[in-house]
Order: sequence, then structure tokens, then C-alpha cells
Amino acid sequence: MGKIILQIGSYSFEEIKNSLWTEKDPYLESSLRFCRDWLRGEMLFELSTSGSTGTPKTITVHRRQMEISAKATKDFFGIQPNSLLLCCLSTDMIAGKMMLVRALEWDADVVLVAPKENPLLELSMNREFDFAAMVPMQVAACLDSTKTAGELKKIKQLIIGGAPISPALLEKIGMEKLNAYQTYGMTETVSHVALAKINGQKPIYTALPNVGIGTDASGRLWLEAPMAQEKHLQTNDLVELIGNNQFVWLGRADFTINSGGIKIQPEILEPQLAAIVSEFFPKSDFFLSALEDSKFGQKLVLVIENTQPEQKRAKDLLMEIRKNFHKHLVPKTVLFVSDFMRTPSGKINRRANLNIAK
Repeated sequence: MGKIILQIGSYSFEEIKNSLWTEKDPYLESSLRFCRDWLRGEMLFELSTSGSTGTPKTITVHRRQMEISAKATKDFFGIQPNSLLLCCLSTDMIAGKMMLVRALEWDADVVLVAPKENPLLELSMNREFDFAAMVPMQVAACLDSTKTAGELKKIKQLIIGGAPISPALLEKIGMEKLNAYQTYGMTETVSHVALAKINGQKPIYTALPNVGIGTDASGRLWLEAPMAQEKHLQTNDLVELIGNNQFVWLGRADFTINSGGIKIQPEILEPQLAAIVSEFFPKSDFFLSALEDSKFGQKLVLVIENTQPEQKRAKDLLMEIRKNFHKHLVPKTVLFVSDFMRTPSGKINRRANLNIAK
């Protein structure tokens, strides 16, 4: 039987089932309580959604959904018995809870680390991790540290989700030859339902076993996933289908900008602008959005996270974009927010930051 491994000591699943732990740290105690409830056969669990496209909410998920999700991931990667997992995400959210469920269902050992920017920094393990999940910020921090870059590369299967991966990080992951995958999923599907290998090419997502996919008349992805409560789950994600079980993600339909009849997908254009924005505003996060406009209906705007509204540099930035992009893809103005608001899972809250920037 597997066990939960902490910084100091460990607990077998049997000990956890019988509440035989002495941890007082809120993160560890909450995680162990969830594991105890799971081992005792609890059937229903409350999960928080990320709030990336609306107000965060709490939903109830059935145990069977999480079991199906864990099995699909195991089958996709061919996880072997006696594997070692790393859980370094918030176990209040679905991604962290599912790492615990995978360990419990796969009868694997799992190292439990409170979520931090570089979760590998204080770890000293004699065994290599067979499977781990991280958010992009954690992957970037691990790669930036000479102490942990090598340890990250030793992870046999790494899934990355929770927030978009920047073009620069995607390139670095490819250069370092990590065996890493981007995830596609949502709380309603209890973690990911599709995965895309990161290899320097445009990500192509492959659906997990037994997950059906298709698109509606608007090109929005629908899912028929056994781990979802709804038999037919309509998403707001625009995709390009490739065969019966693969797709390329194009962006959110509700983020689509219609400027003078020209439809712009911010999440497609943003990676293309990243190098130029970085040249003028190094290490600043940004996103594209729209404001109402009497002439065009909507006008494209660039929102940059920067402590000062540097209009001269912004003007030079727009001039450089004009040299490289069609006029319809050039933002009409640049707005600044000193500190971006983010969702609990770390995604940029576009609507809230646009309201601040107006």
C-alpha cells in the first residue's frame, strides 16, 4: 500500500485512514483529511472552480468521476505500480486533489509539498518522480535555478496546467527536452480531459481514453467525457479538430473581439506579440482586450502590467507592432495596471484588470 511522504516522515494510507497523524500545518492537515475521507469511502466532494471566465463557485463532484479521471490518466501514460508522485499544488483546487486521488487509486507513494514558486528547492529525494503536475510559474522557477533544473528534467511524466504557458517558457521546455504535456480541462471534468506534448510545435491535444470530442456550428468544442457530470458538455473554447480525438486550441469564444467586422482571437495574437512587448516592457505580463468604440463597435487594446503608465514607451511599442502586423491587429491604445488581479489558480483575470485599466 502507498504512503504520503512529507518533508519529515511519512504516513501509510492505513495510518491516514485511521487519522493517525500529528501534522498541524493547515495545508498538510487539510490534504490528509481529504485522503482520510477518500480512504473511508466518502462519495461526494466539494470543489472550487478557478473563476477564470466568471465568478468562482463551488461544485459537488462524485467519487466515481474522480476515479474515472485517475484511471484515464494512468492509461494514457502507462503508469506502473509502485510509482512515485509529486503533489505541489493547492489541494483546495481540483488539480491538487486529483494528484492525491491518483496516488490513492494507483496505490503509489506521493510526496506532498505545500505550493510554492519552486517546489523542488528544498526537496532531497533518492528516487526520481514518475509523475508530477505543476503550474507554469513553478516550471519556470525550477528551470531558472541551477539547483533544481536538473531535478525537473528527471521527472518522467510532467503535466502543466492551471494557466497559459508563455511562448518563452514553451521554447525553454522544448530546449531542455522535458517530457512535459500541456493540459486541457476544467473543474467540471475533474482535471484534464486532453493532453498536448510540448515539443516546440503548435500544441495538438489528444483526448484521454473514452473521451469523445466535436464542435458546434460556431466551432466551439464539446465533450462527451465519462468523468463529467453532464453527458454532453458544451465549452466556450474555439478549436480546430484533427481526426476523431485531437484538436488545436484557438481561444475562448467569449474573448473574441469584433472590430469593424474583423474577428480577432486575443489568445492566438498574444503569443505572436510576446517578443515585441518583451522588448519594450521586459518581464511584464500583458493581455489583449477590447473597449467599446463608436466607429468600430469594439477596439483592440493592449493591457500591460507595469508600475508606471509609461506612455512614451507604449507609443514606441505600438509603432513597432505596426511595422510587423496588419493594421487590424495593431492595438489602438495601451493601458496599464500596476499589479494584475489573478484567479485563485493564477490566471490573469482579464475582465477585472480591464475594468481597473479603463
